Amino acid sequence: MSITLTFDSLKKTVAAVVAGCALLGSLAACGGNSANADKLQKADGSTLTDVTVGVCPGPYGDMVTEVLAPLLKEDGYNLTTKEFTDYVQPNKALDSGSIDANLFQHGNYLKKFTADNNLDLTSLGQTPTLGLGIYSNKYTSIDQIPDGATVSISNDASNLARSLDVLRQVGLIELNGDTDATKATVDDIASNPKNLDIKTVDAAQLARSLDTVDFSLVPGNYSWDAGLDPNSALALEDQTDGVMEVFVVRTSDADTDFAKTVKDLLVSQRFKDAIANSRFSSFGKPAAWGEDDSSASASASDSSSASATSSSASESSSEDKESSSSTE
Repeated sequence: MSITLTFDSLKKTVAAVVAGCALLGSLAACGGNSANADKLQKADGSTLTDVTVGVCPGPYGDMVTEVLAPLLKEDGYNLTTKEFTDYVQPNKALDSGSIDANLFQHGNYLKKFTADNNLDLTSLGQTPTLGLGIYSNKYTSIDQIPDGATVSISNDASNLARSLDVLRQVGLIELNGDTDATKATVDDIASNPKNLDIKTVDAAQLARSLDTVDFSLVPGNYSWDAGLDPNSALALEDQTDGVMEVFVVRTSDADTDFAKTVKDLLVSQRFKDAIANSRFSSFGKPAAWGEDDSSASASASDSSSASATSSSASESSSEDKESSSSTE
């Protein structure tokens, strides 16, 4: 009898300790988010507010350092970057509060990743974006691609669908008529007239795979990192709103002074001018910039032109990896 009472008491004690720890953890998390929100409110002007932006290999970390950071320094913010090697951690790090913002992914990826992982993140707006391109070490036009050619594409859901849509745009495949292009899978291919052998690989390996496949669809961030010239692409994707890169913060920080400043900056003339005078000037422009500011982008339907101008570069993926087998 006394042993039973001892066990009962022990169980109650353990339960109380666990509940207390859970409460403390919750309070710590809330306190961390509150502290982050306070930090992103504008300082008194005498000092700069430090802001850490998560990025991945590719042009967008450079865009933060070379364009956004100098402009936002004028507004009282000191931006630094933290580079991640995959496309899972930047959103999780942002959600946990270990970074303050990120710039590495397109809108479609953000939407799917946050839904799949129950994250509460918000886009503040789009940035100029380098488009996904079709590259080859063997061919210089889509017309040269032979029957039975091997092609590598991203294996994460959002970029796999994106790549299939580009293959559709250049006439290499057809998708079932009722297919949502943002959710397409290889099972949605209705026609493959050249009998392409489609290989899905991690997006980080796509540029490297050019040595072993006939051609590859490489998101802009990876093509930039690999030194691929968009002028040499067999085609670049048609720019759509969902594949533009987005600057992201926690939703709880969306009304901070920092977030409001970034949101205004992304559509400002000084940002447009800074981009125009940077090495990102040929990237596809956000729709919010207006038609007069849009770069003439090389649509994938103009695939036979290997000399598409660099203003044809539309968008980079985000890209992104949703698992060890995924990408941008």
